[in-house]
Amino acid sequence: MSLIARLETELTTAMKERDSARRDALRLILSSLRSAEKELQRPLHDDEELQVLQRERKRRIEAAEAFRGGGREEQAAAEERELAVLEEFMPEPLGDEELERIVDDAIAENGATSMRDFGRVMADVMPQVSGRADGSVVSQLVKEKLA
Repeated sequence: MSLIARLETELTTAMKERDSARRDALRLILSSLRSAEKELQRPLHDDEELQVLQRERKRRIEAAEAFRGGGREEQAAAEERELAVLEEFMPEPLGDEELERIVDDAIAENGATSMRDFGRVMADVMPQVSGRADGSVVSQLVKEKLA
């Protein structure tokens, strides 16, 4: 079952249960996915769907931080509720140990010894962890290992 079909099923269930917060979050996610399909003028592949979800996840996190920074706790909580719904449809995040193992393997494969090799290591690691680890966290870990 495609992600969009799964979201539509969940949306129908949320509507029947009169869960307005979940319904609204699902509608926003579906809207983003359909917008991306319309832009590409074809159905999305799995990795493209994941990119859309990651982009939406990042938006929710940044919006919650901005609202909280502005003292608008209620709006920040609403963004976090949407984020919780969104994360139900994302792959299981990598644990710290597994991420560290992937980075160590990439460093060993590339024979990386200094920060000059940072780009090659990142190019090797990111496809393996796409959607399951934040790029900034991966980048920080690679920098620590190569420093």
